[in-house]
Amino acid sequence: MAEPRHTRRALFAWPLIAAAGPAPAQPRTKVVTVLGDSITAGYGLARAAAFPAQLQAQLARLGAPAAVRAAGVSGDTTAGGLARVDFSVRKDTDLAVVALGANDLLQGQDPRRTRANLDGIIKKLKARRIDVLLAGIDAPVEVGGGYARDFNAIFPALARANGVALYPNLLAGVARTPSLNQADGIHPNARGAAIIAARLAPAVARALAARR
Repeated sequence: MAEPRHTRRALFAWPLIAAAGPAPAQPRTKVVTVLGDSITAGYGLARAAAFPAQLQAQLARLGAPAAVRAAGVSGDTTAGGLARVDFSVRKDTDLAVVALGANDLLQGQDPRRTRANLDGIIKKLKARRIDVLLAGIDAPVEVGGGYARDFNAIFPALARANGVALYPNLLAGVARTPSLNQADGIHPNARGAAIIAARLAPAVARALAARR
């Protein structure tokens, strides 16, 4: 007996229906928030030239794409960062780069207070299940050998104590190089911001890859 025509049509159509099933879900783009000061805010630069935007471009080049948000406030100290971390770092953040401490250094604040503030920031982020990359700042010896030693010890000690990733010096390769800084000698120009981003990007990519 001949097979009904509509049955044959259904059999031929089945592979097409199966192939046109629901597409696999695309992985969510990871979010990196940089909690920082005027360097993060891109003082004196267009937004696209500031280091957070350049960091996003560098991560894409490394094959570790992420949306990078700049949560920088010019003049902010670690105390300011501690006061605003809960609303400046949104809940969908996968990794927070904590890039504070430069203004504490410029103001000669007690390193013990700086350490306590940074420790509070890290603990708040970890309690929210947000991974942390702590970016240090090197104090020049001109500020006083003892002070520089105590200040510089803050960052590796906190990273070890809290089990977070450390990027030792945010301004490595840029600080004290006139051609890479604006006229004030403190804030990086576009070329300086590009160097910061290029050097920081591999550490950020590793931290994102390690996120469970």
